Amino acid sequence: MDKINKEIILKAIGKSDFILKSTHKKLCLPIINRIYTKMMNGIKFDDIKVCDTLIIDGHHRYVSSLLANIKIDEAKSSKTSATIEYNWTDVEFVEEEWDTEDKIKRLNELDAEFNNIPLEKIIEITK
Repeated sequence: MDKINKEIILKAIGKSDFILKSTHKKLCLPIINRIYTKMMNGIKFDDIKVCDTLIIDGHHRYVSSLLANIKIDEAKSSKTSATIEYNWTDVEFVEEEWDTEDKIKRLNELDAEFNNIPLEKIIEITK
């Protein structure tokens, strides 16, 4: 796949039969890329949290799953009065890295534990 960008993401969303709506105005491309890479290598992820057709938690996992053409499971959730719906064309996909090295390490540990595989395998996949 070409470098993941907004155009590629919007194209994947447009092709999908599994359309959910964003409640985030911004998403991080490096996070999407890491999750996508893991998904393409068979790594499973926890369910995304959804209220009706709104993503409450799991935006990066949702977008990554569309790019990888992998169905991710949903868990019912609730929204608050502060929940705002955004059209995907209005979402900003930023190149800035949001996660620290320590957070990436912790997420890799959690992914290894969730998938019952050695941490080294996760690290190898994401090199």
